[in-house]
Amino acid sequence: MKILVHENELLFHLQGDKVSYIVQVVNGVLVHQYWGKKLRDSGNLAQLPNYPTQANLDMTSQEYPQYGNGDFRVPAYQVKLEDGTRITELLYEGYRIVPGKPELKGLPGVYAEQDEEALTLEITAKDAYSGLTVVLSYSVFAGSDAVARSAKLVNGGEKRLHLLRALSASVDLDVSDYDVVYLAGAWSREAHMQRRPLGPGSTRLESRRGMSGHQLNPFVALASKGADEDQGDVFGFSFVYSGNFLAEAEVDFMKKVRVQIGLNPFDFDWVLEAGDSFQTPEAILVYSAEGLGGMSRTYHKLYRTRLCRGQYRDQVRPILVNNWEATYFDFTADKIEDIAKVGAELGIELFVLDDGWFGKRNDDTTSLGDWFVNEKKLPLGLGNLAERINNQGLKFGLWVEPEMISPDSELYRAHPDWCLHVEGRRRTEARTQLVLDLSRQEVVDYIYDTLSKIFSSVSISYVKWDMNRSLTEIGSAAAPAERQGEIAHRYMLGVYELMERITTAFPHVLFESCSSGGGRFDPGMLYYMPQTWTSDDTDSVERLKIQYGTSLVYPASTMGAHVSAVPNHQVGRFTPLSMRGDVAMSGNFGYELDLTKFTEEERVEVKRQVAMYKEIRGIIQQGELYRLRSPFEHKETAWMFVSEDRSDAVVFFFKVLAEPFGPKASLHLKGLDPERDYVVEGVGTYGGDRLMNVGLSFEPLKGDYASKVFRLKAVSSH
Repeated sequence: MKILVHENELLFHLQGDKVSYIVQVVNGVLVHQYWGKKLRDSGNLAQLPNYPTQANLDMTSQEYPQYGNGDFRVPAYQVKLEDGTRITELLYEGYRIVPGKPELKGLPGVYAEQDEEALTLEITAKDAYSGLTVVLSYSVFAGSDAVARSAKLVNGGEKRLHLLRALSASVDLDVSDYDVVYLAGAWSREAHMQRRPLGPGSTRLESRRGMSGHQLNPFVALASKGADEDQGDVFGFSFVYSGNFLAEAEVDFMKKVRVQIGLNPFDFDWVLEAGDSFQTPEAILVYSAEGLGGMSRTYHKLYRTRLCRGQYRDQVRPILVNNWEATYFDFTADKIEDIAKVGAELGIELFVLDDGWFGKRNDDTTSLGDWFVNEKKLPLGLGNLAERINNQGLKFGLWVEPEMISPDSELYRAHPDWCLHVEGRRRTEARTQLVLDLSRQEVVDYIYDTLSKIFSSVSISYVKWDMNRSLTEIGSAAAPAERQGEIAHRYMLGVYELMERITTAFPHVLFESCSSGGGRFDPGMLYYMPQTWTSDDTDSVERLKIQYGTSLVYPASTMGAHVSAVPNHQVGRFTPLSMRGDVAMSGNFGYELDLTKFTEEERVEVKRQVAMYKEIRGIIQQGELYRLRSPFEHKETAWMFVSEDRSDAVVFFFKVLAEPFGPKASLHLKGLDPERDYVVEGVGTYGGDRLMNVGLSFEPLKGDYASKVFRLKAVSSH
């Protein structure tokens, strides 16, 4: 980890573990010179061919390109001046190098616990006419191939500016012979991997929903032709934000590609008064010469250890049971206690009470915002129920949806202007609910105070924080006309403030974010809550693709994964309890069904699953993930987890449909120590080199929806 400065050439060479990123100032323009495999800091780096003039900006690789002065590709930022013009020209002013990594005020981001863990370069450029100053920030990390980028735009002039576009990172690559890789889907089928060749024009991934969304994740990667899990160049871009985003790859007439990521400029207009500044969220850029798997493991380690925070970051997560698919809204305290009692007998550690415990909530048409106990269901109160659960030996968790408000609620009747809305326009309801206007401080304060009273008066160890709809009529009754274009972003800033205050006030609580499943599975949420409910779809077959795709960026420690009943409530499929357990054990494990309905045979199987997960969860939640076989390309799926010291490993293999007269199954394992021998439980002892190069063979699994788990333990070194 170094930042080397060549003063004579004004060249900045950032070095990570195995990566170099080079920026140079040429004729005042910030030029992108290189990003890829680590280079020696030799004396000829400035000879890389990028020399901008006023005539050839359209062919120059730039770091933060602008609009209107010769570059006709998509700009990284755009500003409207008081006179209505949109032309600016940023020219280099100076730089500084800061030990560690400064926080981004009010925004999530990766962090350094010690200054020795990171270095940050800040390059300043200025438009002399308007006074606009942009500070580009680059952080590199010890032992990592990640680069964190963001931009701070400062109005150093005397007149107001309108920010129309302010992205976090822009990179120009000299060739475009890449495939674009991204995650797409919908509710209940999130994070399906997509891969297709780049071609002339733009590939545009975005959300205009006020949330990152089920449809497209705030991530994009470029992969060289033939790059796979283990080899080939991959350039990853991940956005640490939970609202509207844009990720775009534009191939120009010279067959270069410009990749950008940041806040979506759609419906964005931020007023920047004289002296004010605007900080963009950050983007995490990862280069891997070891294919998609190498990129993923870089993201996994950084996000698991230096994005997630709190006491649960490095702790094993509890095995839970959630009552949602067991009871939905129809429950009593006695029924909840009965489920918890069986859970305790099976070794489960945490009970989570889901929707329906508050206000007059018997369905999804009422009471969001009324965060007081439903006395008809729980006449002795929430505290009494928590105590009854604790007396069974389980910790107690609670579901909330704080960002929403029901028109049929006491809160809405008292404050009908507290929702996002535009006066005189229809207020669009989804799930019979509206969205609270968290751009308003009084609304943030109310929700904080209300939740704090519950969390401080009840023995709560876990909170599932849900958010079940996209934003519509994005306007605020408290904002003047010229500020209405800021509301979508100010809403997210309000969410982040609320989450920061709540999680700081209750550090003992494990918070899990949720947005109808994976609707906000993004790095921004993980900064406040170290795990996310991956999808509302709990079918084990569907989860193979969902969890495999999610792992492209996010570690297993962030994925909530539960065993549910059959037929599955989302797709109606019957799958064996064993497969449901094996799929769910590949994340943060739990159950979402009525435990009291288990047969004796099922109880035995669940006891086995719970005991096994307690033995392996440290490897799954804190180890390295290697994807072995893709459900998007094969009839089988396989992945494995390896402990940091490579002494333990767990391999999961899944076969969806049986086939007649099939060959022996074989898996080439990864991540093991080739110099050590491993005991494969129930199979034999083999060298790590043999398991990786020859493979692990086993008899074909019988029947549809079959799975197998192999546990490995190192026994020697040569």
